[in-house]
Amino acid sequence: MSTMNISLPDALKSFVDEHVNQGGYGTSSEYVRELIRKDQERLQLRGMLLAGASSASAATADDAYFGGLRARVREVAKGGALR
Repeated sequence: MSTMNISLPDALKSFVDEHVNQGGYGTSSEYVRELIRKDQERLQLRGMLLAGASSASAATADDAYFGGLRARVREVAKGGALR
């Protein structure tokens, strides 16, 4: 694992220290790593949303479509397989 030193203004250091103490993190490094992971996930999700928005529609989102989704959810909730 590599090491990185960062400088923070007092207000930001206090903010980090508070979140470490209240958030169940052992160290400020754990907190910062979690923030970076969440940012990576956010960027990945944004990319997927943009890709989906620019792709062709696969199905019309009408009452029948949502009825089918609800039926699939009920089936899985009863222990059935997701199809």
